[in-house]
Amino acid sequence: MQKTVKDYIRTIPDFPHEGILFRDVTTLFADARGFRMAIDQLLHPYAGARIDKVVGLEARGFILGGAIAHQLTKGFVPIRKKGKLPGRTIAQGYTLEYGEAVMEVHEDAIAPGEKVLIVDDLLATGGTCEAGIKLCERLGAEVVGCAFVIDLPELGGRRLLERLGMKVHVLCEFEGA
Repeated sequence: MQKTVKDYIRTIPDFPHEGILFRDVTTLFADARGFRMAIDQLLHPYAGARIDKVVGLEARGFILGGAIAHQLTKGFVPIRKKGKLPGRTIAQGYTLEYGEAVMEVHEDAIAPGEKVLIVDDLLATGGTCEAGIKLCERLGAEVVGCAFVIDLPELGGRRLLERLGMKVHVLCEFEGA
């Protein structure tokens, strides 16, 4: 039987807090076949689409986004936690399950009118991706899609992003939070 992307992802109970089932993609990244499968499947819906830049959300989105940008021969733009980028940035606050945070992007990373694909490993509540979308749109970009390895549907992130008009692509789902 052929393995799926989901087969390469391990679950670690009680991390980072008791009662949480952490979906660990490092086991997917460490397996050459699994990693290639994930990148190919994340790219598939965008074959032939105009994409000028791939945007990766900190931190595992950098790994996926970098590989996708390489495959597409496009530039890569990191969206990072506040205070991590050295140049002039714009910032966007957002709410997490357990508090608030701020993401930043270099103000010259994306030109007005560019089409971008936003990539991350996990879609939970959608707050991080929503902040990324807002940052890209404030720079004048058009977000053509949001791609994730994992969706946790019970947390409602996909519904949030779709209400924002985003096309959402996920490779697998896990139940629970």
